[in-house]
Amino acid sequence: MAEVRRTFTVAAPLEKVVAYLRDFANTTAWDPGTVKCEQTTPGPVAVGTQWRNVSSFFRRTTELTYRMTRDDPDHVVFEGRNKSAATSDDLAFERVGDHSTSITYRAHLQFTGLARFADPVARLAFEVLAAKTVKQMTGVLEAR
Repeated sequence: MAEVRRTFTVAAPLEKVVAYLRDFANTTAWDPGTVKCEQTTPGPVAVGTQWRNVSSFFRRTTELTYRMTRDDPDHVVFEGRNKSAATSDDLAFERVGDHSTSITYRAHLQFTGLARFADPVARLAFEVLAAKTVKQMTGVLEAR
């Protein structure tokens, strides 16, 4: 199992940050591991909405189905699954003045079956990816 947690502040108002990050299709812009992500359920984004996400990890491409499991004004959670992994992206938000937002980003990755033997290496790779994610997410949110 690999877990990372990062708390950082972006120069963007809370409502804009949450509105953007609650649509998981936007991971193509802020997550350096995401190659493609598209909503697969019709209608507006809400708890239960699903996305097909194609990611590159360990120089391999993998596809996961993500589902929004929490959609609060200050906290959103997405859970992803495929036959060899279960993941979650947990984003909590706090207003910092009128024009900034603190984001606590928690990511969790657990391999299943034979893939679980990759856990020690995954932890290291996940730490590197988390640092890149914070930098990329900050840049995207502040440019909007």
